[in-house]
Amino acid sequence: MALKQTAIQTEARPANTSTLPVDGRCRVVIEGITPQVDGGRFPAKRTAGEVVRVEADIFTDGHDSISAVLRYRHEDMHGWQESPMQPLVNDRWAGEFTVPQLGRYRFTIHAWVDHWETWRHDLAKRIDANTDTPLDYLIGANLMEEAAARAAGEDADWLRKQAHSLRVEQPIEGRRAIAIDPALDEAVTRYPDRRFATEAERELVIVVDPVRAAFGAWYEMFPRSTSVQPGRHGTFADCGARLPYVAEMGFDVVYLPPIHPIGTAFRKGKNNSVNAEPGDTGSPWAIGAAEGGHKAIYSELGAFDDFRRFMDRAAELGLDVALDIAFQVSPDHPYVKEHEEWFRKRPDGSIQYAENPPKKYQDIYPFDFETPDWLELWQELKSVFVFWLEHGVRIFRVDNPHTKSFAFWEWCITELKRDFPDVLFLSEAFTRPKVMYRLAKLGFSQSYTYFPWRNTKYELTSYLTETSQPPVREFFRASQWPNTPDILTAFLQTGNRAAFMIRFLLAATLGANYGIYGPAFELLESRPVRPGSEEYLDSEKYQIRHWDLDRPDSLRHLIATVNQIRHDNDALQNDWSLAFHPVSNDQLLCFSKHSHDGSNLVVVVINLDPNSTQAGMVDLPLDRFAIDEDRPYVAHDLLTGAAYTWSGRRNYVELNPFRTVAHILQLQPHLRAESNLDYFLKP
Repeated sequence: MALKQTAIQTEARPANTSTLPVDGRCRVVIEGITPQVDGGRFPAKRTAGEVVRVEADIFTDGHDSISAVLRYRHEDMHGWQESPMQPLVNDRWAGEFTVPQLGRYRFTIHAWVDHWETWRHDLAKRIDANTDTPLDYLIGANLMEEAAARAAGEDADWLRKQAHSLRVEQPIEGRRAIAIDPALDEAVTRYPDRRFATEAERELVIVVDPVRAAFGAWYEMFPRSTSVQPGRHGTFADCGARLPYVAEMGFDVVYLPPIHPIGTAFRKGKNNSVNAEPGDTGSPWAIGAAEGGHKAIYSELGAFDDFRRFMDRAAELGLDVALDIAFQVSPDHPYVKEHEEWFRKRPDGSIQYAENPPKKYQDIYPFDFETPDWLELWQELKSVFVFWLEHGVRIFRVDNPHTKSFAFWEWCITELKRDFPDVLFLSEAFTRPKVMYRLAKLGFSQSYTYFPWRNTKYELTSYLTETSQPPVREFFRASQWPNTPDILTAFLQTGNRAAFMIRFLLAATLGANYGIYGPAFELLESRPVRPGSEEYLDSEKYQIRHWDLDRPDSLRHLIATVNQIRHDNDALQNDWSLAFHPVSNDQLLCFSKHSHDGSNLVVVVINLDPNSTQAGMVDLPLDRFAIDEDRPYVAHDLLTGAAYTWSGRRNYVELNPFRTVAHILQLQPHLRAESNLDYFLKP
């Protein structure tokens, strides 16, 4: 009985007109738009010059035809530009627009029931069945006259004449000829009836970065270890003299750890000792001393004029310079005296130093992002970036951003990119996946990844597939680093020269962005400070090191070769095309990449075992590669110049880690391998 009463009461309620649509005649549905990040909460990422492909599910009730356009504009533009969308399958539509300008673009979709296209479609079927009548053409004439009313000038006059021709009594063949004329369709389509167009629920945003955000090889080096004289503190002049070495290896970015004054209070000694000895240089990440803080240069390195000369020399060699920004201070930093309120106090009134229990970092004070003076703190930290931007720096590696406020990063990066749209930020956040992804969504251009600890075929394929495919790739640009000053993995510690080669080749070919910490990497530094630790023995974080760059076992020539291959093959300059392929041996990893236009295809096979020869059958999708399975083709190894005649999908590969740990192959259809391998070497 109660149920019946409820039903009666519901029926008696007045209609809730607030749920009515703005215009119920807008019949098209738009949903499932890509790219978008978290329903449009965050922008997707692209680089200058890229083509943005937009897809959406677009449909309507009944059997009417629909039309759709993609609308887009740069944030500095007031009017919209439009690009037609085309149907794919199953009510999925696609359109494209190019983003030549740095900054933010907005885009949306308009779609409407297209009565003209519906009429043409139905008329074509009637003509095929020979059931068209004069009345059908009168309907078309009305639609043409409506289009003429929306047109102007010669188009309007011409459309009215065509409509009149359909109204004049004449043989059906004459009307057919007028109605199916492509010129008529083009003219009417230029002036569509969009009165009842549906607009996507929200405008979506694309952030456009410089190309360097999507492709580049980074080289990290400590300025204080660049002196040719053992034991002497390096200077910017020494750094400048080291740059040709970096450029010859083909790197795009040279990255310097913090170059600011280093505190003396609680200064760390060699190998992270809590007791510094006289002459110990301390950690560059313990920022700040009496001579200044984040806007100052450590006097041992030189002055601002010396830094400017270093920047100019890098530019001459085609190198971008990246600086480390670490928002933390030493107890000697001027901020501690001037803004004590920016730091958290302990019950005894002392400032809380950094901790990661049981580790203690008495030489570092973190900022308190819950300070009542948070806005003043935000403004000052932003001004640090602005200071170095005004000194010509455009790339920043940000230390531990996950230990700072998310809200701060979204505000700060958005503000900075508004005024400096070419600025890039690399997030050094080795933390939980969702935190890493959130930082990327907030605006970080690139991100360190878990790559250093992914060693097996399963680990590599599952992780790299996740980061290179939607939805992650829309906001997260991975930068693969086999080592950092903080990370000397067990694989490198227990391996040999082949282990370093394997990790380098994986990083440089799996990732369009990668980096190494050198010279430790190319000189095969593998000594941990103690068993089970990932810290280097005699780490440059705490002392000056002298490196013999001309050691015969250096990987510098391999690195130069691979970086040249990366620059010569645009297939290796993206992550989105990464695809893994089966191999009959789990110690062999095979994957491919291709260029946007498909003209460049690279297949990589790597031995994951640094100690033993591994062999197996590689299975390639020749149909996707547009290679005829019935004809032989050449697999040309860009690393060695060797050429192999392959046939069919499955081919044999054998890799000896003490000779060749990998193949980087260009597949050349219908060529025959020559006995003279020099024929295949690039000029």
